[in-house]
Amino acid sequence: MIVQAWGYGRLIGCLAIATVLSLAAFGFFSGTVSLSNLGVAFSQAEVQRHIENAGAVGPLAVIALMALAIVASPIPSAPIALAAGAAFGHYLGAAYVAIGSELGATIAFVFARKLGRSTVRRFLGKYSEFGLLGSQKALMLSVFASRLLPFVSFDAISYVAGLSQLHLWRFMLATFAGILPASFVLAHFGAVAMSGDWGTAEWITIGLGVVTALPFVFLTLKNRKQIDDE
Repeated sequence: MIVQAWGYGRLIGCLAIATVLSLAAFGFFSGTVSLSNLGVAFSQAEVQRHIENAGAVGPLAVIALMALAIVASPIPSAPIALAAGAAFGHYLGAAYVAIGSELGATIAFVFARKLGRSTVRRFLGKYSEFGLLGSQKALMLSVFASRLLPFVSFDAISYVAGLSQLHLWRFMLATFAGILPASFVLAHFGAVAMSGDWGTAEWITIGLGVVTALPFVFLTLKNRKQIDDE
């Protein structure tokens, strides 16, 4: 595949650079990387203010902060996504959030694969024992489905998937397809908070919920039919 031909070494190098940029952005916007100040530094209002003040660097800051929020689990990503929507609007905000989420998930995946199970277990505890077994298609579907479920840890799945046999390109494709609905919803609510048009937001949220649920309904009905036929 393309990733294998290019080499994991170069990929890790690029991801390491992205991580450094994320840390730099985090330090710039929050003024400190102390965990004791995470709650203040990453409130929606604070993040939005810093993004708007950053000017042309704002989109890069959103991408870097979203990536860092996934790699470093204690950092909440929702305020960043909401602030991105408020600062850049529905579509651009969602695009920046999705790109940052994809970058962060890929960094976590590669770190887990290269650093090994013992290192990841120290960060994730019991979540590192969650098994992603099966064929490449089943693993890919599992990652995609997990991205659609808000109660499933985005960070943990990224790390655990890196410990599985799932190919990187399949992980990246499943992750990107799965995070688009959530990215748009969060960015949209951020934009709506600025305009006050909550009626439109409700209908869009309902529509995205229906679209997200349709594949699961289809699979459930298909499996039920197979059981009945047997």
